[in-house]
Amino acid sequence: MKALDTILFDLDGTLLPIEQGTFIDTYFGLLAKRVSSLGHDPRLFFKALWEGTGAMLNNDGTVSNSERFWQTLYRLFGSDTMDLETALVDFYATDFNETRAILSPRPPLRPLLDHLRAKGYGVTLATNPLFPYVAVQSRLSWIGLLPSDFDYISTYENSRYCKPHPGYYQGILAHLGKEPAQCLMIGNSPADDMAAIDLGISVFLLTDHLENAKNVPLGDYPQGGFAEMEAFLRELPAA
Repeated sequence: MKALDTILFDLDGTLLPIEQGTFIDTYFGLLAKRVSSLGHDPRLFFKALWEGTGAMLNNDGTVSNSERFWQTLYRLFGSDTMDLETALVDFYATDFNETRAILSPRPPLRPLLDHLRAKGYGVTLATNPLFPYVAVQSRLSWIGLLPSDFDYISTYENSRYCKPHPGYYQGILAHLGKEPAQCLMIGNSPADDMAAIDLGISVFLLTDHLENAKNVPLGDYPQGGFAEMEAFLRELPAA
């Protein structure tokens, strides 16, 4: 069996110190303004957005999450869909960045990532692939990180499943050419992130911004706040 040499990090609520409810409220408020400026009823758009998100969460793997999402919106918006897609890309690169104001204080992450790299670990951003690459790039910038800080980033363009579907984690393993025993998943959702353990991936549950609406048992795997997570990772042996 190969030894642990790859760390998978969730983004929202893990590397990105946010409470999901506050994030959604702020994000949707900004998005509603953009949608209104295009002449669309925000209520109808958000209904479509949730329907498209549900389609990605239930994707069967035959097409990418991006294709599944825009197929759903096309059924609802027809010829306006292309303009919406262009507008969303611009939104995620511009107005969306106002959301950074809701971030909680957190020590810089780069020293930790540099430490892991120095010890021989690969680092992957295993964020639930419901957003386009541009939105992930923006959110990383809020915490002083770049896409180049990661060996791989899951986005809705390159993924065919979402958490907690095993196909999501299997896709990352296949792309990285790794066995489950080589990977450790760090995340704040017992349902979505800790599901990696079912494939044989080690896990650490970050409890600072815990997302557990369904009250999933927290289990007996390693867990704790950001300080405990950092200590846990810094104590790992060299890869």
